[in-house]
Amino acid sequence: MAQDRRAGMDRMLATILRYTLRIGVMASAVVVLAGGVLDLANNAFTLADYRTFHATSTYSRTLPGIFENALALNSYGIIQLGLLVLVATPVLRVLFSVIAFAIERDILYVVATLIVLGVLLYSLFTGGV
Repeated sequence: MAQDRRAGMDRMLATILRYTLRIGVMASAVVVLAGGVLDLANNAFTLADYRTFHATSTYSRTLPGIFENALALNSYGIIQLGLLVLVATPVLRVLFSVIAFAIERDILYVVATLIVLGVLLYSLFTGGV
């Protein structure tokens, strides 16, 4: 009986993780596509000048800057938000795995998954190794 319960939990965990990835990737694609369409609508008839480099401000590369630009319907901010959703998807999956392993009381996998989560978060917030 306990083995059936554990098998049911494993199937439920696999389903949650599968849908987390699917929804995250699809949501990211929709947001990036919306930003691309908005950018195309705003700049359809302007010629690109590739002779000079036009850098963005450093603020627009931070989380508050990305959210502020996306809320202001800035096409680049919306595209950046979509890419942020794409990057957050595997992090969310690892977080769900930690919770699932903790529910199953599998300490070894909780510790291993927390290490993976720590490495992911470290590389995201510090720019990597």
